[in-house]
Amino acid sequence: MKGGKKQLQKLESRVRELESEVEAEQRRGADAVKGVRKYERRVKELTYQNVNRLQDLVDKLQLKVKAYKRQSEEAEEQANTHLSRLRKVQHELEEAQERADIAESQVNKLRAKSRDVGKVIFKNISVSENKLILLCW
Repeated sequence: MKGGKKQLQKLESRVRELESEVEAEQRRGADAVKGVRKYERRVKELTYQNVNRLQDLVDKLQLKVKAYKRQSEEAEEQANTHLSRLRKVQHELEEAQERADIAESQVNKLRAKSRDVGKVIFKNISVSENKLILLCW
């Protein structure tokens, strides 16, 4: 039995060693699970922060887009106003040119008439002068 006792002690010792190894392995496994959970929390934290940052950027960009859109609409309104004024001024200019052409035509007609009238008056004056000259003789 002596050999059996030693054998039994060896086996018991080996069992204790294996139990220690199992406990150590369980601790390492538990530590690994803790580490994984810690990293998962950190990933969630960083993801949340990134989502918040991205949402802030999206909000800022949306505000800029709205501002640009408003500026674009205002510029379009101004352009339409200026275009309307331009058309009005062009129309007024065309009317003024028509009036100027009419006035010039009338002036030319009056000049022509005055020349004709002047010729007639001059003829009359010449005829009258001839009569006077004849009377004075």
